[in-house]
Amino acid sequence: MRKVLVVEDETSIREMITLNLQMAGYAVAPAETAERGLELAKAAQPKFDIAVLDIMLPGMNGYSLCEQLRKNDSRMGIIMLSAKSQEADKVSGLAIGADDYMTKPFGVSELLARIEALCRRVGGGNPGKVAAPVADKDSVISGRFVLDERSRMLYKDGRPVELTQVEYQIMELFVRNAGSALKRNEILEAVWGKNYCGDEKIVDVNIRRLRMKVEDVPGNPEHILTVWGFGYRWTE
Repeated sequence: MRKVLVVEDETSIREMITLNLQMAGYAVAPAETAERGLELAKAAQPKFDIAVLDIMLPGMNGYSLCEQLRKNDSRMGIIMLSAKSQEADKVSGLAIGADDYMTKPFGVSELLARIEALCRRVGGGNPGKVAAPVADKDSVISGRFVLDERSRMLYKDGRPVELTQVEYQIMELFVRNAGSALKRNEILEAVWGKNYCGDEKIVDVNIRRLRMKVEDVPGNPEHILTVWGFGYRWTE
């Protein structure tokens, strides 16, 4: 059974999300503060698959909680919730490690669809102790990089690179289409799904975050290249 952490200080929203997730078959741990959510996350065995985090919380806010959760678990799917709809708020949440962003008010069916999509992404492999990559049928080699599809890990020059599951899927799409220019909407559809209702900006933010992890000089990328007015291209 998939485990979901829900951190929301508004009782009615928290209970609504919790009830609907439970009816959909998820194990749900609700919390009304970020501090309590962090306690639950640290104590959880096995770990949570998904975290749904409100941004405006008493005490520690959702951004800080997202950062803490992401430091402890690169594989957890994280969805940010907020009444704010400004572009800067979305970018801030995605830049610190969130996988998706929903603006209140939102439909429960859409939230469930996004949680289900994230669960499919986080469902592949659980590497535990990281071992050196083995060149076999489950590996894709692209220059200095090895994508181990069995453990869903990326290695650069033999060293593991910690990726979120969204970042991993983007890398998988890139290395399997090396040299080809991919439109933003192609990346969006391949990674977030055909029915994703969000903004294409989520692609750009994740690309920027991915460059920080895979490029030697993120400000002068050699591998994830921008194709102006079109999208991105991966080169070895």
